[in-house]
Amino acid sequence: MPDFGTSIGRPISSPGPILQISGLNVYYGHSHALQGVDLTLDQGVLSVVGRNGMGKTTLCQAIMGLVPVASGSIRFMGEELTGQNPSQIAKHGIGYVPQGRRLWPSLSVDEHLLLSAGTRRGAWSMERIYDTFPRLAERKSNTGAQLSGGEQQMLAISRALLLNPRLLVMDEPTEGLAPVIVEHVENILSHLREESGISVLLIEQNIGVATDVSESVAIMVNGQVNRLMPSGQLAADRDLQQRLLGVGRHADEPADDADERASSDQTGAQEEGSSRSSPVRIYMSNPEIPTRWSQPVPVARLEASARTDSGASRASSVGDFQSSVELRPLSSSGEPVVLVAGTLDTKGEELRFMRDILKEAGVRTRLVDLSTSGKASSADIPPQQVALYHRRGPNAVFSKDRGEAVAAMTEAFEIWIQRQHGVGGIISAGGSGGTAMVTPAMRRLPVGVPKIMISTVASGNVQQYVGPADIMMMYSVADVQGLNSITRQVLTNGANAMTGMIKRRERQPAAPPSRLPPIGLTMFGVTTP
Repeated sequence: MPDFGTSIGRPISSPGPILQISGLNVYYGHSHALQGVDLTLDQGVLSVVGRNGMGKTTLCQAIMGLVPVASGSIRFMGEELTGQNPSQIAKHGIGYVPQGRRLWPSLSVDEHLLLSAGTRRGAWSMERIYDTFPRLAERKSNTGAQLSGGEQQMLAISRALLLNPRLLVMDEPTEGLAPVIVEHVENILSHLREESGISVLLIEQNIGVATDVSESVAIMVNGQVNRLMPSGQLAADRDLQQRLLGVGRHADEPADDADERASSDQTGAQEEGSSRSSPVRIYMSNPEIPTRWSQPVPVARLEASARTDSGASRASSVGDFQSSVELRPLSSSGEPVVLVAGTLDTKGEELRFMRDILKEAGVRTRLVDLSTSGKASSADIPPQQVALYHRRGPNAVFSKDRGEAVAAMTEAFEIWIQRQHGVGGIISAGGSGGTAMVTPAMRRLPVGVPKIMISTVASGNVQQYVGPADIMMMYSVADVQGLNSITRQVLTNGANAMTGMIKRRERQPAAPPSRLPPIGLTMFGVTTP
C-alpha cells in the first residue's frame, strides 16, 4: 500500500493509470444502470458529464463500494477494488465527496474534521484545512445544519482531503451553489490539479466548470461512456451539447458568436440588419423528459419538433426584452423608498421584521422577493416582476437547476435596480448565497445611497461582495435562520441604522452641482512604508 502521508506534492509516478474501469456493469433489480463502462484516469482531473439518470452517481458509488458490481473491473493504482467494502476502499487512498454533502446535522465543523482526520498524518491537516477555508475556521463551532450550502460543500471537500487521498471522487460539488461559491469550488479543483498531486474524478452538470478544470471530458449516455473528448472541443460544440447533454440553444437565447461574426463581414447597415434578422431553426433539447433508460433522440424527431423563428421576433424577444417590460414606479408620490430585498421563501420572517421596524419609523419601504421557486409571492415586488428583466426572460430564472436559477435572478435584479428611480436605500439579510445575490445590485447604486447587508460572511473577507461600493457589511453573529434573541438585536440595529441614514439624507439639503472637472487622487505609495 502506498504511503499517503507523502503523496501530496507532485504526483507519484506509477506504472499504470491511477484509476482504470473496464466493462463495469451494475444493476438495480432488473434495471441495467451501468452497461459495460470503460474509463481510464491517468493523472490530474477527469470530468464526467451527462444528463440526469445516465449513471454518473452510480459510477461514483460503484467505485466506493456503495453498490454491488455485477461484473467488470475497477482498479486503483493497479489494485482491484470490486468486492471490497467502502472503508477498505477509503484506506487505499480514495476520498469521496458525495452528492448532497451528507453531513451530520448535529456535529460541529470541528467535530466533522476531527472524525475524518483520526490519527492520520499527511500534508492535509486540520490547520491546513482552516487556512484553505477560512470561512470554516470562523464557523468551527457551528453544526452542519447551521451552515449555508456553500459552507457545507467546503466542509464535505475538507473532510475528504483530510484522508490525504491520491484520488478524489466528487459527485456534482457545485450543485445548487451561488455563482461566487461555484467559482471558489472551481479554484479549489484547479489548485488540486496543479499543485497538490491529487487526481480528481469530477462528476459535474455545470459544463463550464467541467471543461475549465479538466483537459478531457467523458460523456455518459444511457449507462455507458459515449465518448471521451478534449474539454475545449466540447465547450465550443453547442450542437454536441444539445444532442448529448440537452444544453442546446433556446428560443430566448442570443445568436451564436459565429452568426454575429458572419454578419459583421457584410458592409452597410441594411445588409447587416438583414443578416441578423434572418430566420433560424429552434430545436427542443428533450422532446420528452429523459430517464436512465432513454435512448438517444433521433435527429429526424428533433428536426420534426423544431420550429422556425424569424429574426424580427428574435430581436424583439431577446435583444430588447428588458426595454419591452413595463417600468412600474416604486412610489406613487415619487418619493424615495428603501428596498428590503432577499429570498422570502427562506428569509421572509427576518426581512419582514426589518421592514416593519422601518415602517414604524416612518420610512417608506418596498419588499422585494428574489426567490427562485416560481411560487406566488405577497411581496411588493414579486420575483416574477424582477425576473422579467433578465436578458433571456423569466424562463432563465425559474429553471430546474437551482444554481442556474440563482445566477439568473442575480443578473435580473442587477438590471432591475438600474432601471428604477427613487431608490433611497437598500437593506438585506442572508447567508453566502443571499449575499452573493443582492450585493451586485447594491454596487450598481450611486455612492451615498445607504446600502446595508447583514450577512453570515461579514466577519471574513468581503472584498468580492463590496467591491468599489460603499456597502455596509454587518455580521449577523448567528445564522439568518429565524428570529431569536441574537438575530432580533442584530436585525433591529441594521434597520435602525438604515432609518438614521435615510432621515439624515432627507434633512440634508442637496449639494449644488459642481462646475469643476472631476479628478482622481490616490494615497497608494505615498504614506505606505
